[in-house]
Amino acid sequence: MKFIIIGMGNFGASLAIKLTEMGHEVIGVDKRSDKIEAVKDSITFAIILDSTNQLAVKNLPVEESDVVIVAIGEDEGSSILTTALIKQNKPKRLISRAISVLHHSVLETMGVDEIAHPEEEAAYRLAKRLDMHLMIDSIDISDKHSISEVTVPKELIGKSVLECNFREQYSMNIITIIRKKKRKNILGVTTEVRDAIGIVTPDTILQENDLLIVFSNKEDLHKFLGK
Repeated sequence: MKFIIIGMGNFGASLAIKLTEMGHEVIGVDKRSDKIEAVKDSITFAIILDSTNQLAVKNLPVEESDVVIVAIGEDEGSSILTTALIKQNKPKRLISRAISVLHHSVLETMGVDEIAHPEEEAAYRLAKRLDMHLMIDSIDISDKHSISEVTVPKELIGKSVLECNFREQYSMNIITIIRKKKRKNILGVTTEVRDAIGIVTPDTILQENDLLIVFSNKEDLHKFLGK
């Protein structure tokens, strides 16, 4: 896919680099030369351009790109103006970052396809991890359901999946189990890597430090984690 990401701050640059690593074509845009200099060797294209300038924005391949992301942070005015100029160029999909309730409301009124709140989303996920000490991470599927990564409780270590009876006892399904394995890298240094065991069978024995990837109702997950 082809992405244009405007704003090479911490969020925009990290997103651009990660998408490039995943094999996508990414154009990173920022009006500051130092920001472009920092990412130019890590993404497909890096362009110094003032995204609040109407003539400059017309030079971007907006219509040819699959997604345009306005990742500008603290400068809400520049974010809103940039979003308006991008919309004039008929993007297939436009995602804009919001940093306040008012900012969100303005972007929503403008008809942006999707509004991102990276700081709020990161804080929410961290808060959930801190609230439930066995939880490593979680993705909300709906208001009531989530896919979560949780550390196996001590009382289940050494038991089989059949013995644990997750579906009946906890109303959850185990998607897979992540285990850490030691491997040597090309320098001969031993490191730990995460590895999924694949399909979980009734005979699979839960081991210490196993990470369970589970699908469940959020209330049932709280009960499972002792909340």
